Amino acid sequence: MEKRNLTLLTDLYQLTMMNGYLKYNRKDEIAVFDVFFRQNEMITYSLACGLEQVIDYVTNLHFGQEEIEYLENLGIFNKEFIEYLKGFKFTGDIYAVPEGTVVFPGEPILTVKAPILQAQLIETAILNIMNFQTLIATKAAKICYAAKNDLVMEFGLRRAQAPDAGIYGARAAVIGGCDSTSNVLAGKMFGIPVAGTHAHSWVMNFKDEYTAFMEYAKAYPDNALLLVDTYDTLNQGVPNAIKVFDYLKEQGHKPKGIRLDSGDLAYLSKKARDMLDAAGHKDTIICASGDLDEYSINSLKNQGAKINSWGVGTRLITSADMPALGGVYKLAAIIDKDGVVTPKIKLSNNTAKITNPGFKDIYRVYDKATGKAEADFIYLRGEKEIDTSKPLVLTHPTERWKKITFENYEIRSLQVEVIKGGKVTYKLPTLNEIKEYAKKELESFWDEYKRLDRPHLYKVDLSDELYELKRTMLEKIRGAKVNAR
Repeated sequence: MEKRNLTLLTDLYQLTMMNGYLKYNRKDEIAVFDVFFRQNEMITYSLACGLEQVIDYVTNLHFGQEEIEYLENLGIFNKEFIEYLKGFKFTGDIYAVPEGTVVFPGEPILTVKAPILQAQLIETAILNIMNFQTLIATKAAKICYAAKNDLVMEFGLRRAQAPDAGIYGARAAVIGGCDSTSNVLAGKMFGIPVAGTHAHSWVMNFKDEYTAFMEYAKAYPDNALLLVDTYDTLNQGVPNAIKVFDYLKEQGHKPKGIRLDSGDLAYLSKKARDMLDAAGHKDTIICASGDLDEYSINSLKNQGAKINSWGVGTRLITSADMPALGGVYKLAAIIDKDGVVTPKIKLSNNTAKITNPGFKDIYRVYDKATGKAEADFIYLRGEKEIDTSKPLVLTHPTERWKKITFENYEIRSLQVEVIKGGKVTYKLPTLNEIKEYAKKELESFWDEYKRLDRPHLYKVDLSDELYELKRTMLEKIRGAKVNAR
């Protein structure tokens, strides 16, 4: 695809705030912002995704002549600001969890530490990229979990909200566990295996269904996956497919299988399996498609459906039951020219919207005996290093009487440095490496956390030092508000 300058992919108020910071001589102030998503009833876990595109966006930021002229013509920015933009480039630091990492509400999945004008500009685009791709990767992970070890194909391009959603949604779906995509451009861009069969229109364009199947099989003798529900699935479609498969076998080819796109998929797949097996085609696959998601796949599995390949489109690429992740980008600290860190906190009457202050990272605690993840805790960078030879006590982030103690454990810091001083310091993994990493991440969590029906709540706590900082800041702010009355 043609390289686009995405520097203006931002909200106007980011630019007006930048203009204000420059006017009041705040451009050298270093800000720390966290990207995280908030708890809601639909979120059990998420699979972080989009980091590669964030890095590409940040490292290519620049205001070209067209962008400068457009902003000048708006008539709302002063000359000093326009001149500043002409030499703009990102010189800050970014830390993030690697793509494919399992993450939970409130955890800083990406942290920006940069001059305030730079950190402010990139908020919108980072959220645009990470919110969508994380959402789709997570949806794909849940769909693939429901499908167990079956093949899952991403079929969503025609239902995606515009080309970019189809392209990067396909990439995210593969990270979430999908095996292939119908999207040829995504296949080319990211090296994703492409897959597909034929449409109902192919069948309708021939004098009869048998002829349509035979002509398709002759064109693709080693990849004949036939769509059998155009007219009458069991009385016509499957019998015609069997005749074609008999022909392919006679010619020395291996028939691939059939696809069901409508009707009672559980019933039809059982009957079709019996018919195919009786005809000597036991190794053919039965693929299903048609508005599937993790819940319908799980239901079909429970009904004993004889389906071993799934084409999932609309409800995956749009994340139909939760079409927005709700990730946010919040100020956590300001660092002055002398290196003094001033933590920042956002208050709200809604407890879930009160932010965690300071420059932070996440530790994940694993049980040494099982290798399974048991809890996370958010901590302030610079805290005393954890001595894993001693018991570790974690405390609930709000209900402090709830504690859990770990003894035979190990810990892992989740964030890694990806950009330092504007330069990329992170070796970008390949898509296949990210997919394998995501698979291992998901396998490190007990099924109780991943189940579709009322999953167990994973523990995400605050370190004692972070909790005390947050408590002290809240008390100070609330005390100041009382005194101001």
